[in-house]
Amino acid sequence: MIPIAGSAYTYTYATMGELIAWIIGWDLILEYAVSNMAVSVGFAAHLVDMFDWFGWHPALRWISPAYLPSGLTDLQGNMLYAPGWHFGFNIPAFAVVMLLTVVLVRGIRESAETNNIMVILKIAAILAFVFAGMHYIHPANYHPFAPNGWSGILTGGSIIFFTYIGFDSVSTAAEEAKNPQRDLPIGIIATLIVCTLLYISVAVVLTGIVPWQRLIDDAAPVVNSLKQLGITTGSHSLHWIRLAVLFGAMMGMISSLLVFQLGQARVWFAMSRDGLLPKLFGRVHPRFRTPSTATWIAGFLVGIPGGILDIGTLADLSNIGTLFAFVLVSLGVIILRYKQPERRRGFRAPGGIAAPILSVLFCLLLMSGLPILTWIRFFVWLIIGLTVYMLYSRYRSEFCPEDRRR
Repeated sequence: MIPIAGSAYTYTYATMGELIAWIIGWDLILEYAVSNMAVSVGFAAHLVDMFDWFGWHPALRWISPAYLPSGLTDLQGNMLYAPGWHFGFNIPAFAVVMLLTVVLVRGIRESAETNNIMVILKIAAILAFVFAGMHYIHPANYHPFAPNGWSGILTGGSIIFFTYIGFDSVSTAAEEAKNPQRDLPIGIIATLIVCTLLYISVAVVLTGIVPWQRLIDDAAPVVNSLKQLGITTGSHSLHWIRLAVLFGAMMGMISSLLVFQLGQARVWFAMSRDGLLPKLFGRVHPRFRTPSTATWIAGFLVGIPGGILDIGTLADLSNIGTLFAFVLVSLGVIILRYKQPERRRGFRAPGGIAAPILSVLFCLLLMSGLPILTWIRFFVWLIIGLTVYMLYSRYRSEFCPEDRRR
């Protein structure tokens, strides 16, 4: 009853069958890959900011995405690139993904102690920004409080949703908990509360020290705001706080990239094992015993678009993929409770049938707040996936009758 290799894909396979499992597996490719593209662009922006802290300024064309829908301006508001396409490639975004791909192919084991250190660094960086920035808040920046009304709030909630992707991975560790019925709800809900408070704190301080319009399509808004604040006030302490925040943020993004690149390869490995993807995705390195082929393909699939596209475009695509995956998993909970009510469950979600129903409704509500262009791209991705399934995967599935195999 607990997802194993393949996470939500494996769970959906067991509850709703092969076709729906293929759809969510194809959707998870979009979710993991595009979210990591967005994180790689964010990491690159922070790395470039660190270069700036040390006084090194690489050529702009090699540290900027080729596609900038809102253009690119400096801190003084001078236009560096007009909106649209330009000749360039975000080398830091591509490089960090490929470097971590090499690490994953060779094998990595994340211990609880290492993970705790990373979490402490990330929280320390957030708190450093909040406590340093709160002294420079301008209340006038909060007026009007909701400049785009409720529709803007809904769209904002939809756009930041991909920051919650990591919480679904907690459930896959349920079989390792001593008492999942008690420990898992406490762990997930407590973490959600803490993270939500940290998100709100950062948003309040960030929009208080700079007008919200300056944050649009900024891949490193916190450190850029600290930089601008330091220049304006001449504060030497902000200069060092900016470095601390940079370091903590970069460590956090590296850990996220590692976890989700690893998860991407696991999904492909599971789909290959079931015959839905070619067997090469299930090949294991003879020495390192890792799914090396899937890991390399995932690296290039994430690294190249990460060097070309901006963070806003990528975040929107990641959000709709994540929300759709949550809808299918919630429907799977409802179906399983009706189809197999007698089956033994090591963990049962609290709230009865109301919890998955509310999950579906709220996910659909957030999806409705995303731009229409994101919906079009998502449907195109699903159509491509269904075409691959109809022409290839269903004829090579492990459940396909021998007389229909190709």
